[in-house]
Amino acid sequence: MPRVDAHHHVWDLSVRDQDWITGPAMAPIRRDFSVADLEPAARAAGVTATVVVQTVTVPEETPELLALAADSDLVAKVVGWADLTDPGIADALARLRQLPGGAHLAGIRHQVQSEPDPGWLLRPDVQRGLAAVAEAGLVYDLVITADQLPAAVAAAERRPELTFVLDHLGKPPIAAGAFEPWATNLARLAALPNTVAKLSGLVTEADWARWTTAGLRPYAEAALDTFGPGRLMFGSDWPVCTLAAGYERWVAAAEELTAGLSPDERDAVFSATACRVYGLAD
Repeated sequence: MPRVDAHHHVWDLSVRDQDWITGPAMAPIRRDFSVADLEPAARAAGVTATVVVQTVTVPEETPELLALAADSDLVAKVVGWADLTDPGIADALARLRQLPGGAHLAGIRHQVQSEPDPGWLLRPDVQRGLAAVAEAGLVYDLVITADQLPAAVAAAERRPELTFVLDHLGKPPIAAGAFEPWATNLARLAALPNTVAKLSGLVTEADWARWTTAGLRPYAEAALDTFGPGRLMFGSDWPVCTLAAGYERWVAAAEELTAGLSPDERDAVFSATACRVYGLAD
């Protein structure tokens, strides 16, 4: 079964610093990561297409990712960044579409997890920006913490015309062994038809050194029970995942977490959902 990796990153520190990679624990990923670095592991896992996702909130990164996708036979789509609070956001999105590789733009993301305002997604200027994303035919990736899930629910309720993609299942507090209120809020988001989620990023929300697939299972099952396989997609979160697990190990864990699904349901998680949501060719 051909697979889609719906979430990974690349960066070159000589081009731009990644100022979120700080401290001794993050030191293993404070180096360059390219598609050429990813490709052997992805191909070995049966991945035939990927979605590369922004990492920094600067306008220069998205054109670079679009050009990368245009020149790659692995990277199929881009989730980039644009300033949602900019009154000219619609024109900014149109300009991105006109750039080399602009047809590969599938979505927009902002590091809401770093915003001090817990209601940032509900601000009028942000809501105007989200409306422009929908009007452009793009989706919106949510990178949020578990305590920001209620605001994400409210934002998705206000913008039913926009598809919201929840990255990393909303970062559940796995390392702390906590389940609520994350699970209840996840179910509230999943109850909205304009939402989907990524089975990604779980290993780095767990104890990096001692996580087990069994420890991840309650969180994965909560997502499967609420979103269902048809609204859930696999993502590696490479190279961030390598802080806790190599690509092969995370793929094996994802396979184990979905082993009870039917072949069609597993195809949805590992390919079909991403193809539909991000507009990849089948």
